[in-house]
Amino acid sequence: MKGIVGKKVGMTQIFTEAGDVVPVTVIEAKPMVVVQKKTVETDGYNAIQVGFGEIKEKNINQPKKGHYAKAGVAYKRVLKEFALEDVEAFELGQEISVAVFTAGDHIDATGISKGKGFSGTIKRHNQSRGPMSHGSHYHRAPGSMGSSSSPSRVFKGKKLPGQMGHVKVTVQNLEIVQVDEENNMLLVKGAVPGPKGGMLTLKATVKTK
Repeated sequence: MKGIVGKKVGMTQIFTEAGDVVPVTVIEAKPMVVVQKKTVETDGYNAIQVGFGEIKEKNINQPKKGHYAKAGVAYKRVLKEFALEDVEAFELGQEISVAVFTAGDHIDATGISKGKGFSGTIKRHNQSRGPMSHGSHYHRAPGSMGSSSSPSRVFKGKKLPGQMGHVKVTVQNLEIVQVDEENNMLLVKGAVPGPKGGMLTLKATVKTK
């Protein structure tokens, strides 16, 4: 399995041997532990559940305490699942680190994008504004709502102002530039979703190009 959970640290840049500058995102991916193995017989599908990040005991409810106690692992802040064909290769309590990746691998990064709040159509949907010349009363409005008598309603899906951002986003086919096993860091070429400190799920890419 090539997958891990990490935390976005921020962006920087590195230089190749040829002297080219490469923008990279630094992702802290401390070892995660296997908390549960799910199989077709018991759960209807094959997957492993992993825990990531430290958390104080006072912040864990009783059901989760029992869940971690059954697995015999320390309390973790985040639980994630990775679908697998063969879960027998993993054991409860087994650690999975950044060593599963090597420089040159391509991954898909999934996270929660930055929230932009309530935004208008120009910012949210990249629409153009109206004329700013004298006499115009149309500048940043969403535009026509449609016909009046028929159909006498606004069609579903019309691009209007509303909540922007803070949704699950996946950026595909990003290249891993460097793997730092000693510090549990990954350097990924380009940008990934979310703010600094945001949680990310990294998996081997589903695309080859």
